Amino acid sequence: MRLSQYKFHLPPELISKYPTPLRDEARLMVINRQSNRIEHRKFKDIIDYFKEGDIMVLNNTKVFPARLYGNKEKTGAQIEVFLLRELNPEQRLWDVLVDPARKIRIGNKLYFGDNDALVAEVIDNTTSRGRTLRFLFDGDHEKFKSILFGMGKTPIPKALKRELTADDKDRYQTIFAKHEGAVAAPCAGLHFSRELLKRFEIKGIDTTEVTLHMGLGNFRSVDVEDLTKHKMDSEQMIITEEAANTINAAKDRKAEVCAVGTTVLRTLESSVSTNGKLKPADMWTNKFLFPPYEVTVPTAFVTNFHLPVSTMMMMTSSFTGYDLLMDVYNTAVKEKYNFGTFGDAMLVL
Repeated sequence: MRLSQYKFHLPPELISKYPTPLRDEARLMVINRQSNRIEHRKFKDIIDYFKEGDIMVLNNTKVFPARLYGNKEKTGAQIEVFLLRELNPEQRLWDVLVDPARKIRIGNKLYFGDNDALVAEVIDNTTSRGRTLRFLFDGDHEKFKSILFGMGKTPIPKALKRELTADDKDRYQTIFAKHEGAVAAPCAGLHFSRELLKRFEIKGIDTTEVTLHMGLGNFRSVDVEDLTKHKMDSEQMIITEEAANTINAAKDRKAEVCAVGTTVLRTLESSVSTNGKLKPADMWTNKFLFPPYEVTVPTAFVTNFHLPVSTMMMMTSSFTGYDLLMDVYNTAVKEKYNFGTFGDAMLVL
């Protein structure tokens, strides 16, 4: 597959800047891969396509407030620091992105908060934009994290080109978020409401959870035409033994296994054995899915409408097939579906 194959005209007004007032009131396009039939529904209608014993696999990662604003020593220049991952809790080491990167050198100190409540020292250059910071803090780790995250802002994508609202802290988080570690929300999961999950429970549709801590690599532009040469950033993933057993049992009884989002799709396909069984895992994955890769574990898939030439769009095509996906996206543009993080969703059966 080639990068240029994933270009399409997306009118800017179709990139949704805000979520729907109610989580499960977004639009839902339902696609049948066998018949190529397309239906237009509301997200809450997704329950109509599953029966007792089917299973929804959710990503329970939790977004932390990763965007900080500080000042450089001496000059006082404002610096944006985007926390990526904690490297060493005891030494307070973090991998970060800094902007503007050209102004930051090893040895520089950065000051954050009122009265410089936190100070960090740049100790390494990891990439052209990336740095490793050591936060200079003498208290215990829990107090440090509390202060650090208290200063942080909800990291909604800059592509939305808007200011934070009071609702973002809640709406840029799934209702089943549990394990802190993501710098971006698994957007397909944002459509699930407590009322919808209760209706699943009443109907006998099971849910199980896996964890994949989304990094910014999902949004990094692909700069090679040959997709086999693109390298995804590694992300931590966890599949418990209980989750693996639940999913394998569903497959054994020929029930539908629905992956909610490209993060879940990647997680499941990163830990599947040669006999098609899912294995428990606590590892890092950089698996990148695109045709002609054949998806093994899930039989159904929920995802948002993604932006042109994005890795999420490419991974979606590994489930739908390339030609069907482009037909679907053309229909979505024609029918004025909303795209992006806070956009509408599709269900692929």
